[in-house]
Amino acid sequence: MLDFIVVGAAQAGLAMSYYLQELKMDFLVVDKESEIGASWLNRWDSLKLFTPSEFNNLPGMDFPAEKGYYPTKTEVAQYFKSYANKFEIPIQLNTFIEHISHEGDHFELSGPNGKFLSRNVVVATGPFHIPYTPPFSKKIDREVFQIHSNYYKNPDQLQEGATMVVGAGDSGFQILDEVSAEQEREVYFSGTTDVRVLPQELLGKTLWWWFTKTGFLSFSRNSWLGRKLSKSRQPVIGTDVKEILARPNVEPVGKTKNAEGNMVLTEKKKLSELRNIVWATGYRPNFEWIEGLELTKDGYPKHERGVSSIDGLYFIGLPWLHTRGSATLGGIKKDAEYLSNFIQREADKSKENS
Repeated sequence: MLDFIVVGAAQAGLAMSYYLQELKMDFLVVDKESEIGASWLNRWDSLKLFTPSEFNNLPGMDFPAEKGYYPTKTEVAQYFKSYANKFEIPIQLNTFIEHISHEGDHFELSGPNGKFLSRNVVVATGPFHIPYTPPFSKKIDREVFQIHSNYYKNPDQLQEGATMVVGAGDSGFQILDEVSAEQEREVYFSGTTDVRVLPQELLGKTLWWWFTKTGFLSFSRNSWLGRKLSKSRQPVIGTDVKEILARPNVEPVGKTKNAEGNMVLTEKKKLSELRNIVWATGYRPNFEWIEGLELTKDGYPKHERGVSSIDGLYFIGLPWLHTRGSATLGGIKKDAEYLSNFIQREADKSKENS
């Protein structure tokens, strides 16, 4: 019987582990992947963080790069591995948890690797669970190669010919930039072009320096401004959207509405000669595997700063867990520290009552 099991060994799970060690808890981190950092390594090849190195520090160990440097996905994964080694965090890889139930004074976690027992559980699986593509994508002919951004690596995966990139977030525009760099390829962009774009640097300072100084990342989700920001479309950071959309081989076609066979219907055009579609259409959360958990209308757990309604069950790494910075690499430590202090207070109460 462990004190804690942490599900997920990316930034959220590692940050939480640091504080559990400080509390001298007997704990184990489990992760379904075969190596630490896989959640980053599995993304597209050219991916870089849009936060500079000085804003990517986990508790107790700074990111090993000079100030102002924007790390690659490989460097992030290596940082995680070095972090786990430095603090000797107990991690069991290749361990998929399919079901969690609350049994009296403990939890049972089960999956293909067997059953685990723990008095407390921290779910650190992040917000990216089920890659979403619209239902009509299943009606498109198999001759059209379709791939979600979760599985996209580079343009070499694509067939020759016309390609459509769907999605107006950071991922969509970054992939559009890369795919349309081959000027001989005809590329369609599906999504809104009315997006806010923020530069990575402003007046000689990084965007995240300004965010920190103005407190932009610290507004609580329960504050008036926090509620407004959490419901608004996130800006695209560091990508020259206007330049990309103005390329002679790029044509914006509005939102994709439907499809049948080789015909894809968009707001502005019927496309019948597509060879590839990249769906940068986001993810849907999946917490159905946690028995008795109360969910919001968006499918996320109901909680108060990561503390769920089930005694001993905690969450970390969710978007807007507390602030805009909660799901960022550098912002995770504030939430982990808060949960650590909460856990310590609960432990103190338990001792007083025993």
